[in-house]
Amino acid sequence: MVAGVDEAGRGPLAGPVVAAAVILPPGFHRPAIRDSKALSPKAREKAFFLITSHALAFAVAHSTPEEIDRINILQASLLAMRRAVEKLAPVPDFLYIDGNISIPPAEGGPWGAIHQEPIVSGDSLCVPVMAASILAKVTRDRLMIEYDRVYPGYGFASHKGYPTRGHLAALRMLGPSPIHRKTFRGVLPG
Repeated sequence: MVAGVDEAGRGPLAGPVVAAAVILPPGFHRPAIRDSKALSPKAREKAFFLITSHALAFAVAHSTPEEIDRINILQASLLAMRRAVEKLAPVPDFLYIDGNISIPPAEGGPWGAIHQEPIVSGDSLCVPVMAASILAKVTRDRLMIEYDRVYPGYGFASHKGYPTRGHLAALRMLGPSPIHRKTFRGVLPG
């Protein structure tokens, strides 16, 4: 059982960082499954459905803006990835992880013995990681669209929390919302 693991949302100024872990059937590959950044939102939604319909297992988890501010974005990303892996059933034997760092298991965690291989640019090279990338990105985008309804005026539905001109202008006018990452440059005046 091989799982791909990836996250979405390290660069935005607002919202959670979301991670996904996916176990695909052996030999599974569809042309629609590619790096999530190379797909349009509509194509990502179709790929999301394809992955969730065929995966042997998948899980999505996140780290909150408060956790990001407290432990930093890298540690929060790894925490979200660990949470996603811990939710998988069955437990995978092997993890392919997007990036250059393995996921530290929780102390006494049940999956500390799972072999891991970080792959730089794994979201464009490894199908299970591509699948995880799509699930994480679609889930995070959906969350940001919901946050746009809860916190109007910031434009979360369009920029998904990234530091666009419009987002920075809204921050100057409205100040940070409860989902803004207070430790990120540009969120607080100064």
